[in-house]
Amino acid sequence: MDKHEGREAATELFGSFHLGGDEFALPAGCIREVVNYPAKVTALPLSPAYLEGMFTLRGSVIPVVNLGRLFRADAPRAMATDKIAILDFQQVLVGIVFQDTGEILRVAASERSALRYAGGDAHAVIAGTILLDGGARLLQILDPHALLRIENVPHVLALQATGARPGTARYHAQSERRQCVSFHAAGATFAFEMLAIQEIIKVPELHSSLLNSELCLGRMHFRGSQVAVVDFGALLQATREDKAPTPEQRVIVVRLEDATVGFLVDSVDSIVHFFGDEVLPIPLLSKARAAMFAGCITKQGLGDIIFLDHRHILSQAEIVEMRAGHARLYPADAETASAATRQAQRRVYITFTVETQFAVEIGQVREIIDFSGAITTPPGMPACMRGMLNLRQQMISIIDLRQLYAMPPLPDAGAGAGKILIVERGAERYGFLVDHIDNIMTISDSQRFAAPQIIRTGTHDDLRSDMEEMLDIGTDAQRQTLSVFQCDHLLEKLGAALPQAA
Repeated sequence: MDKHEGREAATELFGSFHLGGDEFALPAGCIREVVNYPAKVTALPLSPAYLEGMFTLRGSVIPVVNLGRLFRADAPRAMATDKIAILDFQQVLVGIVFQDTGEILRVAASERSALRYAGGDAHAVIAGTILLDGGARLLQILDPHALLRIENVPHVLALQATGARPGTARYHAQSERRQCVSFHAAGATFAFEMLAIQEIIKVPELHSSLLNSELCLGRMHFRGSQVAVVDFGALLQATREDKAPTPEQRVIVVRLEDATVGFLVDSVDSIVHFFGDEVLPIPLLSKARAAMFAGCITKQGLGDIIFLDHRHILSQAEIVEMRAGHARLYPADAETASAATRQAQRRVYITFTVETQFAVEIGQVREIIDFSGAITTPPGMPACMRGMLNLRQQMISIIDLRQLYAMPPLPDAGAGAGKILIVERGAERYGFLVDHIDNIMTISDSQRFAAPQIIRTGTHDDLRSDMEEMLDIGTDAQRQTLSVFQCDHLLEKLGAALPQAA
């Protein structure tokens, strides 16, 4: 009896995997499950070369480690036919890529051997070997703790603890809804929280600076100050072959402590609403600017969005250098803004185009999404109703403003052309289809005035005729006048256009 118990105690379970002609084994206790390689893996900048990216699985962000590239830097990237073993690593889930799974093995102590490494050896990922079939089959045992180092385990565990709330719908009903602006840079999608953003503008003329570097592209004039413009792609150490500016590029102006910095990004995409417990922690395998990665937000139709903590994007030394250096070299012209403008109340607007430019207060817009072909058109709907969209289990009526005001259709009216402004009135949500989103701007109330009577009494099919106020922005050399878009007026007009229930 004692001999039998001793044999059982010496037996250990392993899972086997195949990679590049070799067979590996992992202790079965650390393996949560094995899944197919996901269709979408999001790249995570500033990560080691062996990290393929990340994906979400049942409410957890899983970093995907290419074991072959961990052993050899020039090993091939992962393929769609590969498998991923999900490991429980210090209560944090990590995915390891293999070409194929093997079997669960019950291995006796006599079939295992441990390898000894010199102290401090960083490559001691092979903990030992397993010999089976009389020595004809050799498996290398991987040590998960020597294999990886998660730099932010406490942060991940803390977010997991606060995010796991019973009754999510009840929690959402009582919590504050937040908004972020998503943008593209370095081949990935990121987001700043709306509160961090001062303005989003088209790329202005950039002036050379003595502080120019690979990171700092130069300076721009912004509200009487000299503001450093940072290449967000360079910040993420991404290389871009074609450095020519594109029409989609924008500068996101962000307040960092007592400094203002502009970040050049490839495009600004959407406004996304979220709740705090929807920010999933990202296990990080690199220390490089790790504090800037606040988490991941996953939304249907938008995919994985890397949510940034703007306070930790730049180091204190970098902020001081940009602020103090530009202030010293290029002192602000305090007379460029009048005292009245400085003291006036300022509001944030989204500017967009429907044939001509309009502005809408950002508080009237719930979110902005891409126009896609996933819209259902029930029979009998008026021409101005493009159809119904199922957006996260809520049906939204999509209103084509061009049809409503008898404008010609967009030249490119296919899927992907246009944006949809989602507005909320009570329990109902509506989507206004517009040509494109231009900027997010902070504008003083002193620049807002009543629309001239000649515009308000214009043709019935002129969208501007339903707008009571206008914004006058810019300088004498480059002045813009924008009609202030008022959602309530549009919904009233829509109600008159729709057939009334008997």
